[in-house]
Amino acid sequence: MNSCKKAFLSFLAVILFLSMSPLASTKTEAASVGESIVEYGKKFMGVPYVFGGTTPNGFDCSGFIQYIFRNAADMSLPRTTGEQYNLGTPVAKSDLQVGDLVFYANTYKKGISHVGVYAGNNQVLNATSSKGIALVSMNDSYWGAHYAGSKRVLAAASAEQEKAPEWFTDVAASASTYNAIKSLTDQEIINGFEDYTFRPEEKVTRGQAAAILNRVLGLKPEIMSHFTDVPKTNRFAADIAAIREAGIINGFEDKTFRPDAEMTRNEMASIIQRAFDLKVSQTAAASVGYTDISAGHWAYEGIVTMASIDQTGFFKGEKFYGTHNATREAFTVAIYNAMKAK
Repeated sequence: MNSCKKAFLSFLAVILFLSMSPLASTKTEAASVGESIVEYGKKFMGVPYVFGGTTPNGFDCSGFIQYIFRNAADMSLPRTTGEQYNLGTPVAKSDLQVGDLVFYANTYKKGISHVGVYAGNNQVLNATSSKGIALVSMNDSYWGAHYAGSKRVLAAASAEQEKAPEWFTDVAASASTYNAIKSLTDQEIINGFEDYTFRPEEKVTRGQAAAILNRVLGLKPEIMSHFTDVPKTNRFAADIAAIREAGIINGFEDKTFRPDAEMTRNEMASIIQRAFDLKVSQTAAASVGYTDISAGHWAYEGIVTMASIDQTGFFKGEKFYGTHNATREAFTVAIYNAMKAK
């Protein structure tokens, strides 16, 4: 065999070895997953930037990244930019691959404050405040100056996904509230937490209530800043403004909304009745026998409505416990029942 033919066969052997090696397979798979994530993300080009946004109605930077990784690659990433920055391994600019996360610092706050996904061709797909979801050059005069580093997370996210449970670890499939929680989390009306818990007993704040309700109602406010304690930068500002204008959750006489204050089950019942414009018949009202509520109570109609439309059994019993704080579980069930009733 002559030397040229030997060299050619040796070259083919090397190519075959590389194509069959685990390293080559891993890189090809990672590139393919990264391309799928970016292509999916491009479907949302132009979707507006919304601080705290996690849905196609409006995204912030980390909400967008979390959403496209979950929906395009079934990968669970943390919610915040800082948490996402703690994932994966550092990557040099010269070694960037499609699907790597690109981080920026000192934009609207000090430290790591913005994230996008590398889309190839020296471009980053991310949620910008000026153009919404857009492709931005790595050499952009603004973003380039704030570049803080890149991370490769696909392998880490895939490994974590292999260990991830298929359902919340603190909500049994046999629970009476399972269908309500699954329905609303599937629709991203209410979300779980990064540790695969739903935390059904955690309390609901007024700000959270406004945001959750508005994910169902989709209301747009005319005036953003009405309350002295809800600046435009508050992640629930638009939802709070919209829900106030609709007369669903009102503020206080001192012109505050108190977004971090928890709400009682009485308040929850009254709010959800107003939000969905629910009416209850006298016959249905008469069938509700709570011993801790009378017809003269300010939230009586809402409470009776919650009981009469309940499809889960959650609100059955002799007492409503209206002065207790509303939990995530109770709020989810109440909205689920209201949506079914409408």
